[in-house]
Amino acid sequence: MRPLNIAVLGATGSIGRQTLDVIDRNPARFKLFGLSEGVRSTNRKAEYLVHGHAGEPEFDAQVEAMVTDPRCDLVVVAIPGARALKPTMSALHAGKEVALATKEVLVMAGALVMKAAGERGIRPIDSEHSAIWQCLWGEERKNVRGLIITASGGPFWAHPELDLDQVTVEQALNHPKWSMGPKVTIDSATLMNKGLELIEAHHLFGIPLDAISVCIHPQSVIHSLVEFIDGSLKAQLGRPDMRLPIAVALAYPDRLPNAVPPTSPRELSGLEFHDLDESRFPSVQLARQAAARSGGHPAVLNAANEEAVNAFLGGDVPFSGIVRVVERALSAFPGGGGTLEEILEADRWARAYIRENSVV
Repeated sequence: MRPLNIAVLGATGSIGRQTLDVIDRNPARFKLFGLSEGVRSTNRKAEYLVHGHAGEPEFDAQVEAMVTDPRCDLVVVAIPGARALKPTMSALHAGKEVALATKEVLVMAGALVMKAAGERGIRPIDSEHSAIWQCLWGEERKNVRGLIITASGGPFWAHPELDLDQVTVEQALNHPKWSMGPKVTIDSATLMNKGLELIEAHHLFGIPLDAISVCIHPQSVIHSLVEFIDGSLKAQLGRPDMRLPIAVALAYPDRLPNAVPPTSPRELSGLEFHDLDESRFPSVQLARQAAARSGGHPAVLNAANEEAVNAFLGGDVPFSGIVRVVERALSAFPGGGGTLEEILEADRWARAYIRENSVV
């Protein structure tokens, strides 16, 4: 059997670099077919090497050619943000397997994306969704009662005495468990990342929004759980190492030997689980409401959050103002968003609304 030809979108980011590591360590299974990269270079050889930024016509055209090339088998989408949506749709329409790390793709256009994916579905790379996916292997959806997405809680969950209006950028970027980029780290601090993941899980697995919950699990060992109608729970456990969900997505339905070091049962003592305080962290409920309204509302949620996080990082809004800004944008949104272009327009509208109305 020939190696799987893999294209990696966002090869110089954290997920992209770890994907290349998994490919390198399994040359009999995988071949790097193509990659896109930004300012940094991976110094790799492949059929396609696309340099630049999404939105640049030449870059977009080269990425389109790469992900639709008949020789490409699987596309790993690790471009951050809304600009990952178009190449994902192109790959799906070309019949490619897609391993998705960019949660905004499903948040913005989950119904359209899953329709394009058809029976083959999407291979999730997010650790939480990979965990749910693994727990559902061999299970009938009719037997699923609900999903439980775990959250580390970020830097402020364990400090209820803190006034979130007074939180500094430095404090918000000091995540207790993970090393991530600024945007994702702030989303973890507001718990908006869990709101986005809730929407993503809803589309990936066809589970109703009100059957998906979030709980705080500070140790980040259990990555998510599935509850079944007979009262049982199934959990996926492992080290907080993204190479594992990447390996699972690339090798499915097989498993790669020694993808990460094994977890000893001795490391599993002292696991904690706590309810999410939605009055202190209202972002999950806001995301649930946006998803229920459907159309362009989830795209507005995502775009407004990106702009609000940037405003916080720039010192223009307090930490607790991030979610308030998103809520204002959702309230002002005039509606629409049934087609891909309308969803992209909702994204543009939200960014312009925040900038032009000075709500930040």
